[in-house]
Amino acid sequence: MTETALHPAPLIDPFARAISYLRVSVTDRCDFRCVYCMSEQMQFLPKAELLTLEELDRLCSAFVRLGVRKLRITGGEPLVRRNILSFFHAMSRHLESGALEELTLTTNGSQLERFAPDLAAAGVRRINVSLDTLDEAKFARVTRWGRLPQVLKGIDAARAAGLRVKINAVALKGFNEDELLRLTEWCAEGGMDLTWIEVMPMGDLGGEDRVGQFWSLKDVRAALGQHYTLTDLAERTGGPARYVRLEETGQKVGFITPLSHNFCESCNRVRVTCTGELFMCLGQEDNADLRAPLRASAGDGPLEAAIRAAIARKPKGHDFDYSRQRADGQVSRHMSHTGG
Repeated sequence: MTETALHPAPLIDPFARAISYLRVSVTDRCDFRCVYCMSEQMQFLPKAELLTLEELDRLCSAFVRLGVRKLRITGGEPLVRRNILSFFHAMSRHLESGALEELTLTTNGSQLERFAPDLAAAGVRRINVSLDTLDEAKFARVTRWGRLPQVLKGIDAARAAGLRVKINAVALKGFNEDELLRLTEWCAEGGMDLTWIEVMPMGDLGGEDRVGQFWSLKDVRAALGQHYTLTDLAERTGGPARYVRLEETGQKVGFITPLSHNFCESCNRVRVTCTGELFMCLGQEDNADLRAPLRASAGDGPLEAAIRAAIARKPKGHDFDYSRQRADGQVSRHMSHTGG
């Protein structure tokens, strides 16, 4: 085997950004129907179109070989995929070899009570849990199908298994503005960091007013600053968040601001859907089909060539803009399609 085969050239995009972070959706299905992510009556993909767990293994392993160091598993809800733990255990070999630095997932928490110990055994050390409210009635409304007590039990189980939990909350004007301090204090009590995310213009609005929902994280930060001492942190975790430390609690609070602040200049990540579409930018429609080369050849040469050709098209950035009171830059797919 040649030195090039053993150590292939890393993935570098046209703007000299090294691609080291891969987010992979393993299913478009979910047991919730969050209003900013899915329509209530979703038409899910035929199972034959989804990558098998074996294909997902080949695909993720190819990216690891090409320099990806962080792998985040998403959905839909990743833990509703049948036999998904076998995939996590398969990926743990890359942690053991040192090729992969981190294997993690984003989850709605509904299945964590069942799976947290096995995830920890597979080498997962931290997880993100999406949770926008601690009010049971509001939680049922925003998730349509969700049950808050089930999620809270799952978070407790994850912490008991030794997983570090970070809470992701979507900032929704008129919905969770009044819970800013409650969510912050609850996370602090549980030793959990908190990241706020601006609502994004993705998918069929289905009657949901994205502009009306938009709560700028500049306002979130200003409100926090009235109650806490905020210290800016230079820290980056491979994602788009900018972090502050709340001096009174010691916790980190992150802000993901695709609308009020464009974070594209340091983007080191790409996303693969459960059908093998590679999206080089969350806010652009351009994508590359990786399922065809996966299924066309038992070898990974065509797959790696397709990955490299796609990375060569990675754009400089996206253009989400609500400043003119309409969802400019909106893309047509649902958030569940690409996994956030």
